[in-house]
Amino acid sequence: MAKSGNRYSKLIEYIFLGNYRNEAQEVNFRREDLVSAAKELGMELPKNLGDVIYSFRYRTTLPESIRELAPDGLEWVIRSVGQAKYKFSLTAMPHIVPNSLLAEIKIPDATPGIIARYALNDEQALLAKLRYNRLVDIFSGVACYSLQNHLRTTVPDMGQVETDEIYIGMDKHGAQYVFPVQAKGRPDQLGIVQVEQDFALCAAKFPQLVCRPVAAQFMEDNLIALFIFETGEKGVVINEEKHYRLVSAEEMTDEDLDRYRNETIGATHE
Repeated sequence: MAKSGNRYSKLIEYIFLGNYRNEAQEVNFRREDLVSAAKELGMELPKNLGDVIYSFRYRTTLPESIRELAPDGLEWVIRSVGQAKYKFSLTAMPHIVPNSLLAEIKIPDATPGIIARYALNDEQALLAKLRYNRLVDIFSGVACYSLQNHLRTTVPDMGQVETDEIYIGMDKHGAQYVFPVQAKGRPDQLGIVQVEQDFALCAAKFPQLVCRPVAAQFMEDNLIALFIFETGEKGVVINEEKHYRLVSAEEMTDEDLDRYRNETIGATHE
């Protein structure tokens, strides 16, 4: 893994530095540039070219030589701009990190034991817990239904995108919503690029619905951070963040219920 990571870093660094011009805000490149970069570096070409780009978009940080060329307060990310076309561009919020000071909300865990036992990885376990505990409904305040998981499609000016799960919902006024969900286990980080792609997916495939992208991340085994996003003058911003602790029924105390009831009554009277 370390060897692959080092090779990936050399390839992406070669492409960026070869195309970067002083104080540039964007650096364009194509997937095929990885082939020529490997040849010029005398390096064996990775079997999965897409994994090189995927790694730096969603799993690991870009090399220091690239990061140091970003202005203060900004960081480079890799965005899709078409089929096998990409660009390095600057953003103030490359990653979405849970706020460790946020209060936890206890939810009785409704995950079937057999599902919890045989979930194969953090992402799948997280998606299952969201589904069985109706956490997207609870968080959004909208009645939601899972339409499809791992939806992969193509959107204009961006190329292929994928979201982990799509929920369709309806509120008490009859308005209909689409909630694309990105789920991450503890080793991975949520990226703003994925949320931007979800907005683009909604615009292309569900233009008649209200789009509310959701991101979820395990903080601990049964502690889940949820985010919901909107777009504004500054681009994509976090609209709300909540942390839900899945517990057994016995762990829900009378004190917990009193607190949640009082908070609800207080919010109603504000």
